[in-house]
Amino acid sequence: MTRRGYETAPWELRWQGLAIDQLEKTESTFALSNGHIGIRGTLEEGEPRGLPGTYLNGFYEEHDLPYAEAGYSYPEAGQTVVNVTDGKIIRLLVEDEPFDMRYGNATHHERWLDFRAGTLSRVTEWVSPTGRQVRVHTQRLVSFTQRAVVAIRYEVEPLDGETQLVLQSDLLANEPIDPETKDPRVAAALQSPLQSEFTVAKDHHAVLVHRTRTSGLRMAAAMDHQIESPNGLRTDIMVEDDLARLTLAVEVPKGGKLRLTKFLGYGWSAKRSIPALRAQVSAALAGAVQTGWDGLLEEQRAFLADFWDTADIQIDGDPELQQATRFALYHVLQAGARGESRAIPGKGLTGPGYDGHAFWDTESFVLPVLTYTVPEAARDALRWRHSTLDKARDRARQLGLGGAAFPWRSINGAECSAYWPAGTAAFHVSADISDAIARYLAATGDDEFERQCGTETLAETARLWMSLGHFDLHGRFRIDGVTGPDEYTAIKDNNVYTNLMARRNLLEAAASCERVPEVATALGVDEDELGTWREAAERMYIPYDEELGVHPQSENFTRHDEWDFERTTAEQYPLLLHFPYFDLYRKQVVKQADLVLALHLCGEHFTAEQKARDFAYYEARTVRDSSLSASTQAVIAAEVGHLDLAYDYLGEAALTDLHDVHNNVRQGLHMASLAGAWNGVVAGLGGMRDHGGDITFSPRLPDGLDRVEFRMCVRGSRFAVEVHADRVSYRLVSGEPVEITHHGQQVKVSEHPVTLPIPKIDPGPPPTQPPGRAPSRRHPERLRRHEL
Repeated sequence: MTRRGYETAPWELRWQGLAIDQLEKTESTFALSNGHIGIRGTLEEGEPRGLPGTYLNGFYEEHDLPYAEAGYSYPEAGQTVVNVTDGKIIRLLVEDEPFDMRYGNATHHERWLDFRAGTLSRVTEWVSPTGRQVRVHTQRLVSFTQRAVVAIRYEVEPLDGETQLVLQSDLLANEPIDPETKDPRVAAALQSPLQSEFTVAKDHHAVLVHRTRTSGLRMAAAMDHQIESPNGLRTDIMVEDDLARLTLAVEVPKGGKLRLTKFLGYGWSAKRSIPALRAQVSAALAGAVQTGWDGLLEEQRAFLADFWDTADIQIDGDPELQQATRFALYHVLQAGARGESRAIPGKGLTGPGYDGHAFWDTESFVLPVLTYTVPEAARDALRWRHSTLDKARDRARQLGLGGAAFPWRSINGAECSAYWPAGTAAFHVSADISDAIARYLAATGDDEFERQCGTETLAETARLWMSLGHFDLHGRFRIDGVTGPDEYTAIKDNNVYTNLMARRNLLEAAASCERVPEVATALGVDEDELGTWREAAERMYIPYDEELGVHPQSENFTRHDEWDFERTTAEQYPLLLHFPYFDLYRKQVVKQADLVLALHLCGEHFTAEQKARDFAYYEARTVRDSSLSASTQAVIAAEVGHLDLAYDYLGEAALTDLHDVHNNVRQGLHMASLAGAWNGVVAGLGGMRDHGGDITFSPRLPDGLDRVEFRMCVRGSRFAVEVHADRVSYRLVSGEPVEITHHGQQVKVSEHPVTLPIPKIDPGPPPTQPPGRAPSRRHPERLRRHEL
């Protein structure tokens, strides 16, 4: 086979050929998940493989956090996602020869992820070392409708005469994996992390129950099968502590087929007993078998049809970007669709990267997408944050603060970051969570959520800011000694992003307490406290450099020495791997958008002229050593009129994983960057803002694109925005009319489309980036495929 690599297509991601050296990457891009279960895209036969993985959201093992020197309030325990029992494995033997793609000859091999069907499929035609020929067709899904269920169909067809085929279908716990971490304590925790508690196997059904050693979490995995074969089939099932295996053997004539449908059920709990978990996964299997393979496929397609009706983005003029954008939306959906009371990790459930932790980027990047496309998924992610509120209160008390301090990184809600300057000191995470709550409430009008979760979370985070900040001698409210989104600048005073987000947090908390006074009373919030919140918000200090005419990222940032970009080579990026933090913290060098993120999320506090000057200033100092940066730079580049640059950054955000821009896709996909594809289109090219709960648009297109259309859902109404170079149309898809603003003009979106002109903008001279750090340029002509 000579062709290999991704093919460009609007509704699928297809890989032609076998590239063993690329398996670790494609196992991430081909991962399937529903937010509860995640399975990496390893081959069904188990080998060859890159980095196998099966994950349950929230299921982790604990380990000690190492410190050279201990300090008061340092977190003591870390959490790491566990590779749980693997049910994907179905081994094939052809006349006693293992079907292994490293041997023999694969005359045809392709795999594809179908964004509308929600399935990963594979077709392989293989000639064994002794010359026997077979065709293998597999298809798998992680069900969006039956949360605990995975299903796999495995079909084998002899191509050159009657052949003996043997299939071995496994449940395998404690799968041997080379440790990814250099920390021996973490490696020890993940070495055979599951202890067997119960096994059973009968007929075609088996269950394994395991428990983690330290965290004490219990999980169960079960499998059942349906078999279609010629006469003469023999089956056997066996079980050990860490392995259950169904074996089938049969002679299959040329033109005949052996078809195995495998159903898997998963569940875990910190409290439920072995019999209860066994019953839970067995019931999930019974439901899946009753629905059947065809029924699961039908449910999957119906679920996705509804999603795309709300969330689809159409891009004319760049087929690669069109594919990447739908790929991104599909994986964001997979990360959060059925998480239900669990976090959305930074890598989703596509790999072990970041130890499976959730960060602030869930609320600031992923939840805006879900709020306007799958609002119930956004609600569930915010419910998880609320469920960890007691841990956040405890953390605040440890730090000598009031209210609730949410963690920088966590699986169960407890702080797991061992590095204070870029962890605990990044208090903005609490404001980011509050911002996501306020956005969700404005977009949905979900009064029940506000009463149950929203008001309490907003109030407790407001109390955090009141204890963290203070009024200075000039009456200004200051927040000192914190870290903003930029991890190359730490422990600074009055980070503009943090202060503006805290301001919003205080005002939203006060408004919510007045809307839900009974909750406020239960929390002990009175009029005096509401008054102090509003006073602090009104007097929030926002630094400004009058001499340069820009906002410093944090107080005195513009007085720091400049980074010597001319003497920094391409091999020295990312900078944190080649320079001491001590040097980075003292210089004007930005890892990721910080002040520019404030221009986006808090844009109502800046004039158009200030945004243009600020963007140009920080563009020259931002190196994008983080995957979070490109989408925000795309949004503001579009707003200030640098549309080609916005297009370039949009491409980088959308293609971060497909192009492996940061050389770490093997560890899983970057959910925030994938969500950034939506942000780059909707907030960037569409100019969508939701400041104060009002939906406004200022759309513009770069020359390289002919047309962009996207959809949104606000308070149950779905509407579409279709952008051309000189005009935009707004039309209602379903629900009640929606009030919006188009370039400052009030518009009612109804069943009668409204078409309006797009005003011109003079962006001025283009900004410059640090040498060698400009984004890759997008071109009007798109290659149909990308050879590796």
